[in-house]
Amino acid sequence: MKRLLLLAVLVLPLVLRAEVTVSPLFGDHAVLQKAAKVPVWGKAAAGEAVTVSIAGTSATATADANGVWRAVLDLSTKDAGPYELTIQGVGGSKPVVATDVLIGEVWLASGQSNMEFVLKNSTGAPAELAASANPQFRQFLVKKKLSPTPLDTVEGSWAVAGPDTAGNFTAVGYYFGRKLQKELGAPVGLIHTSWGGTPVEGWTRKEALDTVPDLKEGADKGIAAFLTYPEQAKAYAETLQAWEQQNDRALPLPADVSSYAGTAVTATPEAGWKPVKIPGTLASAGLPDAGAIWLRRTVTLTATDIAARAAVDCGPIPGFETFYWNGERLAGTKPTDGGITGNRHAYIDGKVKLQAGEGVFAVRIASPAGGAAVPSFIRWGSLDLSGEWQAKVEKELPPLSPEAKAAFPPWLPKAPREQDVVAHLYNGMLAPLIPYAIRGAIWYQGEHNSGRAFQYRTSFPLMITDWRAQWGEGDFPFYLCQLANFGTCATAPGDSNWGELREAQTKALALPNTGMAVLIDVGDEDDIHPRDKKTPGERLAAVALANTYGKGVPFAGPSYASMAVEGDAVRVRFTHVGGADGGLVAKPIPSDYAPKSLAPDVRKPLVRNVPQSQLEGFALCGDDHKWFWGEATIDGDAVVVRSKDVPKPVAVRYAWSNNPLCNLYNGAGFPAVPFRSDEFPGVTEKAKF
Repeated sequence: MKRLLLLAVLVLPLVLRAEVTVSPLFGDHAVLQKAAKVPVWGKAAAGEAVTVSIAGTSATATADANGVWRAVLDLSTKDAGPYELTIQGVGGSKPVVATDVLIGEVWLASGQSNMEFVLKNSTGAPAELAASANPQFRQFLVKKKLSPTPLDTVEGSWAVAGPDTAGNFTAVGYYFGRKLQKELGAPVGLIHTSWGGTPVEGWTRKEALDTVPDLKEGADKGIAAFLTYPEQAKAYAETLQAWEQQNDRALPLPADVSSYAGTAVTATPEAGWKPVKIPGTLASAGLPDAGAIWLRRTVTLTATDIAARAAVDCGPIPGFETFYWNGERLAGTKPTDGGITGNRHAYIDGKVKLQAGEGVFAVRIASPAGGAAVPSFIRWGSLDLSGEWQAKVEKELPPLSPEAKAAFPPWLPKAPREQDVVAHLYNGMLAPLIPYAIRGAIWYQGEHNSGRAFQYRTSFPLMITDWRAQWGEGDFPFYLCQLANFGTCATAPGDSNWGELREAQTKALALPNTGMAVLIDVGDEDDIHPRDKKTPGERLAAVALANTYGKGVPFAGPSYASMAVEGDAVRVRFTHVGGADGGLVAKPIPSDYAPKSLAPDVRKPLVRNVPQSQLEGFALCGDDHKWFWGEATIDGDAVVVRSKDVPKPVAVRYAWSNNPLCNLYNGAGFPAVPFRSDEFPGVTEKAKF
């Protein structure tokens, strides 16, 4: 027995030391950067030595007091592989082994929904997926995670490109990486970490934001609002419930919602249903403005609608609402959700099974305090549900006394989303990736910051600079997508928050080793998520091939260099027009266009702003700062702009709107960068975080 106890005492430390783990980034099918310093890390017992081996080279590290170890490999001379990556603890225990590991080029892909947008939902996806088998091209998808403090690990795994996997690759990243892999003949790995509808501040460390006073002030307010909101909502719920009980205004859901929202319901006048139009008013249909009211109509869903899994949007409702499809709840708001006096944007419950064909879309509006109204609009993804609906009163409430109305607790402000809180995205989805060896990063974000575009001039370069500092690899390449065109096509020149956001993105190119893909020609009027992701991805790839890999390829469109007033005209000069860039080109303007690339056969006539002009999109102003469209003509490596309404021009703009009509390119096929020569105060200059 004594010998057995002695043996246990001697063996136990070896057993403990054998528990070596490694970050999931170093799992099967990983792509490691071909570089002189490639960190590999994980955890082990404190003080334990860990050896990492691959391709005939190895490195050893010792776990610190917290059990964290990091070994650094030199893979600068290694071939592509594949190899086994072996992580071995002291004492000869069973090693951790990752198989089918390649050595090549690794790029980080990050941003919001247009980077998150997956290949299977993009234009030409079926054919692309069928031909996507490529063992030299892979993606690590970072699982969404938010955290108030930096995490030390991620959830995710590597996937090899192929018909069964590539559909879930970031579409922009897929076309970027595929182009690189083909041109370089080397393995390419993407680390994809994105989250739709998120601000740049969420992807930035709090410590970095604290270095800028107005960003620090906004960050602190946002954190405080997020932390205190649950208690505010709880207190509000109690106050509202007490008010409802005191005034007999409670509006609980009926026991059987199918009697209002189900497919078996006959929405006839005999059954109490009345026609009502959206947009319109409840009063015009003889319906009360306080109580619970149902709206319903027949809707036909296509397979495309279902695949898009789009959100429901509607105008303000003085109360709260619930959306139903064939009697099943899709989404909705509660009084404690806050912000319910504004427009609604409701994501569909992922558990709801949608089927193509005709069904019943219904909305329950609950307005305990009165003021119930028909929404000014309702959209379900690409479906505009304006028109005639049927309405029925579930419960009518009598008018409130002045005293009761005055005692009604005002609706809560909009609930803060955690993904909007500073650094929570960085902490959960970026910090755990550092210091994985990468060649560079690609980025598609900015829509969420368009209301604070002027401040983006500061916050965006701050994020880039801080990422580089945290990685410790120097000024690694950082290439971004400029915002695509979106919204109603501009018919008059003037100010634009998206124009200002694009300008802020352009100004970020003052940082070293940056580049930009201009997308002013690939967006949609009716969809903030254009389906063409091949063009953005391949334009980013051109930037990388030219600037990171030294390939002599064109990579940018005409970029504003200077302007000079010549009498009643302005002469504008550009870079990226000579040599391989092929000079300035006026791209032919079509007679019609598709407002949504998801429905390419639905066309609208294109109305030109200056039909007689060679170029569209240029505008001039005089000392009065009133903007007018200009007639613009290519003259060698310059553009000459004049307008009969501006005899003495002082400034010129190009493509300066959310969705401009513009057609200046270079011979290499790249669109001109939107610009303005002036520095007049913009519409977002006073908007703060």
